[in-house]
Amino acid sequence: MDPSEYGTYLVTQQSISGDRSTVDVVRAAIDGGVDVVQLREKETDARWRYELGLELRELTAEAGVDLIVNDRVDVAEAIDADGVHVGQSDLPVGVARELLGPEAVVGCSTATVEEALEAEAAGADYLGVGTVYATTSKDVERYKDGVGPERIAEIVDAVSIPVVGIGGITADNAGPVVEAGATGVAVISEITAADDPRATTEALSDAVETAKSMRNGRDRDD
Repeated sequence: MDPSEYGTYLVTQQSISGDRSTVDVVRAAIDGGVDVVQLREKETDARWRYELGLELRELTAEAGVDLIVNDRVDVAEAIDADGVHVGQSDLPVGVARELLGPEAVVGCSTATVEEALEAEAAGADYLGVGTVYATTSKDVERYKDGVGPERIAEIVDAVSIPVVGIGGITADNAGPVVEAGATGVAVISEITAADDPRATTEALSDAVETAKSMRNGRDRDD
């Protein structure tokens, strides 16, 4: 899948999935229409992530959903994932690209225009920008008060690769993120901790598609 098609993006985290397994959450999210799944699980070791990744690879491949591995290029290669996502303190984008090759998807977390331009120049295929809104998630470390949809618009104007917003995003506030130019939205607890992960994914997907329609209509009117 081309990253420009990443509308609803799930980042997994077993520790905030209640009594459900990550496999169960991902299965429900796929049924709800998620486009891409990122295997995160930073608190676990490589062996655990590898074995979980094999299960997620089977599920996502069968559904035509992309599977991205957070940070660990070795795990991404071992499970034949579609790509890797790196942060500002992880392996550089250029090194990940060199290790995984030209066909792999390489994403990068950014929060400023400068970081976004640097990641694009290094070969990133898409950017995860945030935190967009204030969040208490321990998995989104930087800019916890939120950079707002305004920063999304600044970065979208500055780069030519897709942008996905992340941080504090729900079905109720996803619209402004997409209307600002984001391809889609990435969430962790909104889906993993939801009473009904499938219904929550459907609501997010609907919000993204509605916002895209509004944005496209606005562009045609300009």
